[in-house]
Amino acid sequence: MPISMLSRLAGLCAGLALCLAPSVQAAIDGAQIAAGQPGVNWLSYGRTYSEQRFSPLEQIDRESVGRLGLAWAMDVPEATSLVSTPLVKDGVIYFSASFSVVYAVDARSGKTLWRFDPQVTAAFRAHNPARQRMYWGMNRGLAMWGDKVFVGTGDGRLIGIDMASGKQVWSTQTTDPETHAQITGAPLAFNGKVLIGFGGADNGPLRGYVTAYDAETGKQAWRFHTVPGNPADGFENQAMAMAAKTWTGEWWKHGGGGTAWNSLTYDPQFNRVYIGTGNGAPWNRKIRSPGGGDNLFLSSIVALDADTGAYAWHYQTTPGEQWDYNSAMDMVLAELTIDGQPRQVLMHAPKNGFFYVLDRATGKLISAEKLGKVTWAERIDLATGRPVEVPGARYESGEALIWPGPPGRHSWHPMSFNPDTGLVYIPTLDIPGYYNDKGIDPLTWQHKRNTYAFGVNVDAGDIPKDAGSSALVAWDPLAQRERWRRPTAGAWPGGTLSTAGGLVFQGQADGHLVAFDAATGETRWQFQAQRGISAPPISYSVDGRQYVAVLVGWGGGGPLVGGSLFAQHGWSFRDGGRRLLTFALDAKGELPDTPHTPVVPLDRADLQLDAASVARGEALYATTCQTCHGHDAISGGGAPDLRASAMALYPQSLSAVVRDGALQAKGMPQFDELGDAELEAIYQYLRDRARAKQPSPPKLIAPEH
Repeated sequence: MPISMLSRLAGLCAGLALCLAPSVQAAIDGAQIAAGQPGVNWLSYGRTYSEQRFSPLEQIDRESVGRLGLAWAMDVPEATSLVSTPLVKDGVIYFSASFSVVYAVDARSGKTLWRFDPQVTAAFRAHNPARQRMYWGMNRGLAMWGDKVFVGTGDGRLIGIDMASGKQVWSTQTTDPETHAQITGAPLAFNGKVLIGFGGADNGPLRGYVTAYDAETGKQAWRFHTVPGNPADGFENQAMAMAAKTWTGEWWKHGGGGTAWNSLTYDPQFNRVYIGTGNGAPWNRKIRSPGGGDNLFLSSIVALDADTGAYAWHYQTTPGEQWDYNSAMDMVLAELTIDGQPRQVLMHAPKNGFFYVLDRATGKLISAEKLGKVTWAERIDLATGRPVEVPGARYESGEALIWPGPPGRHSWHPMSFNPDTGLVYIPTLDIPGYYNDKGIDPLTWQHKRNTYAFGVNVDAGDIPKDAGSSALVAWDPLAQRERWRRPTAGAWPGGTLSTAGGLVFQGQADGHLVAFDAATGETRWQFQAQRGISAPPISYSVDGRQYVAVLVGWGGGGPLVGGSLFAQHGWSFRDGGRRLLTFALDAKGELPDTPHTPVVPLDRADLQLDAASVARGEALYATTCQTCHGHDAISGGGAPDLRASAMALYPQSLSAVVRDGALQAKGMPQFDELGDAELEAIYQYLRDRARAKQPSPPKLIAPEH
């Protein structure tokens, strides 16, 4: 029900040169989020419950966008990456930064009104320090309801924050703090509740679930598991009993996976929530479900009653998933005219490379086609809704090379839908995947906690620059075909925003924020932000003036994977440039110059390397360091490049950080179990990588579209 409670914001205006008006705001309710008119605010992750990321504002259009200039820039120097979607309410921007820190900012000037720090690294150290090893610090967004904003934390808490003061109102632990479950996605607020899931199934045994909490008190309302548990313990509901029939062996000992780490969508028309679920854990189905089976509800869309969490329907995009083909990508709601009849549909582009249109009332498949190169399956059978798989794709003979790879054809970077053009604008990737489980015994394999353990080898060596690419694709969901495509820089593009002004905005890996013509894909405007952009832009209006805002802070899986593919843009972790940028017509602001420090490996002429120690160090680096510092010790900018680190130049300083935990408070976990010989081997490997041939430094140039 709508919340009538009023929230006073007069305290926000104290000391500000520009006082926010009005000082009394209406509390956020579902009607405001659902309507989203006339586009002044941005109240939910996808602006409205439809998740269309479409702004009805049209002051900035195809013709006027050439006058777009920087209105203001707010530095966030403490951030490691900025990937979230800001929310806007009555002249205030709220956004989450690294380690779930939340800011409230004057939308006119960029002045910080308050800052809330949930002390995530301290929470890790207090409960289970080893969990920090697989946590990257990123957070993709917030939710609003009543007079509160909500954030999930890396250590598994959901926190309600007073919108006016920035003070914590309540906090609840949504996960077991002794496990490696972590929250990086945005909550979803609806009907006086806040829904949250979590991730981390690649790092140890986890059973996925989502939980709804009362928005006022933080008290649990309902919970739905996304995979079944041990049958001996009984099933929570009939849906779990049904799902268990699609698993074999003792899957519960491996957790199963299916975590809802990103996409949650509310449908007010049917009063349902849709859960996009993750991959299997481990990836290799031969281990977790040795007799085969679809393994529900992995890689699925699951529809639940919003009030009770009761199961309504599901659609599984990748039955028996074993390639990291998440369905945790955004789900967009719309009304499309199909065969002359209006249909309430859900559009979805998961990692597996197909674009799906589903009937929201029933969950039945309407259509599905390939977004680009897809080799693991020939097509989706419209009669059964199942993929027609290619023999060998499941690495039956021990190995397979297929498209797409684990990053997916479409990752978490949000797509947008423009009802004026009828097109969906999708950030797409073109990266193959190599899978090899030779030498892995499904009967004896064990999941090693706090390190990636997929049950399959996916490392075929460093990926050359020309083996991975990306593009912005304008997709027609009715015809199920591409209308236009524009190559984008590198292989990790940002999310998209489409507008009534006939534009599509997207940040790119090389630091450009670009405005494309929504109808043709022509580049209409671009701005060099001096650091890679992974976050999606938004648009809002204050005092009749339209703004476009985006967080700049190259981050997420790509920059952390590193290697030559993601390091090609030259972003150094130690450089600045992490900012919130806001643009408006005829604005004349100038971006402060951001020095770019080239990665120059350090060396010691007096050091003799031992080949056996280097080889051992390579293996240890892969299990302890590679997750953050990059493949082949080449950082993509998500963490320091250890080849060029003064800390890693001498074994004593390396030991102080790695084994003694000197930088734990800043996000660098402690590996106190490493012995002297192991640490020396890692040190030798880093020195060997520092002596290897280095690629030429890139130049920041405007893209050609």
